[in-house]
Amino acid sequence: MTMTIRTQLAAVKKRIADYAEKYGRKADSVHLLAVSKGQPIEKIEAAFQAGQPDFGENYLQEALSKIDRLAHKAITWHFIGPVQSNKTRKIAEHFAWVHSVDNKKIATRLNDQRPSHLPPLNICIEVNVSNESSKSGVRAEEVLPLARYCMGLPNIKLRGLMTIPAPQKDFAAQRQSFHALFLLWQRLREQGCELDTLSMGMSDDFEAAIAEGSTLVRIGTAIFGSRA
Repeated sequence: MTMTIRTQLAAVKKRIADYAEKYGRKADSVHLLAVSKGQPIEKIEAAFQAGQPDFGENYLQEALSKIDRLAHKAITWHFIGPVQSNKTRKIAEHFAWVHSVDNKKIATRLNDQRPSHLPPLNICIEVNVSNESSKSGVRAEEVLPLARYCMGLPNIKLRGLMTIPAPQKDFAAQRQSFHALFLLWQRLREQGCELDTLSMGMSDDFEAAIAEGSTLVRIGTAIFGSRA
């Protein structure tokens, strides 16, 4: 299993580097977040041993068990699922990143509940670029006020934007959704927001995301295989 994970991880990283080069970017300008939800501890350990430091989890209780069992590893844990108010304390205590902040209440709770001995919690604002009623995330016009609010909170650090657009099989349509977020990200940077992260792109669309400026892609199955 360890060899399989190592081989698949290397293949994903090569694809990321190849796509970056294809679209005129440096290979190290795109980082990999290994999505480990539904995956056993053994696979996460194998990926970590193969040089993967960042792992993303969607479900808090599952993640807390893994974080506890792997506390001896220098893993950087990212929370990438919807954030519920009753989960913010544990998220603030145990994660280094949250990619799915979409309102002031959640941002405030994460800030207030971040332990004082830990560095500020890195966050991304989730943007609903496809305006899907079934998905979380703020609309484009709501991003700047929320960004400015987050920047005023001392225990969180706004790093960038995240999106999960509506699934598209057409490559040009995939690029269009990601381009909209890239333009928004650029606009915020021009207005004084110190952003360095564009969290966009998953297994089925990360080439399009890299073409449009993604700095972090979230990939699970291609590394670990099917989830339990």
